[in-house]
Amino acid sequence: MAEQKQKGLEEIRNKLKELLVSSLSLENIKPEDIKDDEVLFGEGLGLDSLDAVEIVVLLQRNFGLEIKDMDQGRKIFYSIETLTQYIYENTKA
Repeated sequence: MAEQKQKGLEEIRNKLKELLVSSLSLENIKPEDIKDDEVLFGEGLGLDSLDAVEIVVLLQRNFGLEIKDMDQGRKIFYSIETLTQYIYENTKA
């Protein structure tokens, strides 16, 4: 069970990184350059509020998830790891 969860989390993490790089036009950054616990906004990866809107669209389009509460969104969008955990926990059948 734990091994299956780790595999699922890893797949989501990798997909997220690829989606962020391709959808947000992150120049000179490859998916593998993004650390799982790196802060996505501000001093971390340097994303801004327009990028946050794009991430909301990515979550809807690729995972069928909606973020309606932006306070919740701030916590979820903190890092790749927090996004991965949210997606994993909210896309289980």
